Amino acid sequence: MSRKNTTLHKIHIILLVSILAGISAILISPSQVDIPSDLLAVVRSNPVSLKPFSLVNQHNQAFTLDQLKDRQSLVFFGYTSCPDVCPATLSTLNIFYKLLGEKQATDNLQIIFVSVDPQRDSIEKLADYMNYFNNEFIALTGSDDEINKLARQFGAAYFIEQGASDENYLISHASSIFLVDQNSKLIAAFSPPHNPEVLSNQYLSMRDVFNFN
Repeated sequence: MSRKNTTLHKIHIILLVSILAGISAILISPSQVDIPSDLLAVVRSNPVSLKPFSLVNQHNQAFTLDQLKDRQSLVFFGYTSCPDVCPATLSTLNIFYKLLGEKQATDNLQIIFVSVDPQRDSIEKLADYMNYFNNEFIALTGSDDEINKLARQFGAAYFIEQGASDENYLISHASSIFLVDQNSKLIAAFSPPHNPEVLSNQYLSMRDVFNFN
């Protein structure tokens, strides 16, 4: 076999291997095979493994990365003085939680509200706020640095709007609801508008897809 033919033969082998590898990658891609089409818009193609953080809940108990393990968590960032988005979202989550309860599907599920307003949202205020919506929900607060550290991992941007006083101000913040799995990985984000029935159906579907405990 001539050098030219040998070179062409090698090129053909390389191309064949590349094609087969590409086909294999497509066939085993979770986004193509495992995830239903109605979930493609909410499931992250690359789950994010959350890093350590240190906050406290409304009972002044430590809440760290360990409290996200071995359960599913729906996480929402907001603040108690929010005039619209936060109360609407928490009301939706309350209905969602009750719908799942009717199907005995709330085991190992926790609803978490992370305050992005530690200056005004005291532990006592957060406790009252959670009691108003659902006393099984968890509210978290902490230092600015720790809240920022956690929010950045979710891509949950927020900032204080300009033109307000030091005590009377509004905060623009992310309005998505995030899903963290039992391995402390951010796997999905539900964008507004939020409907409790749709959200519950999507969660139940994801529970089957990802084999939630």
